[in-house]
Amino acid sequence: MRKTETQTLGDVIKEYLKSSALNNKYKQYKLFKAWEDILGKTISKSTINMFVKNKTLHVFLKSSVIRNELYMIKGEVIKRLNEKVGEEMINEIILK
Repeated sequence: MRKTETQTLGDVIKEYLKSSALNNKYKQYKLFKAWEDILGKTISKSTINMFVKNKTLHVFLKSSVIRNELYMIKGEVIKRLNEKVGEEMINEIILK
């Protein structure tokens, strides 16, 4: 029997990603890309490494000054990162 509904290629890819382990990696990529988009190139260049574990974003920074500035606005950063990704992917940021 033929399926009567047609889907766009984008929708098919999204369904595949949701059903595979690649979905989490793709969301992390979107989150890391959003970091640069939201905070800018200067902070992005000062970021050494990032990873997500248990809904917590761990960020390693070169500059203690930037770390302190981000600490004061981390609630807003969490909100904007989640909005950019399209779901609540993180609920905490640990700055190191």
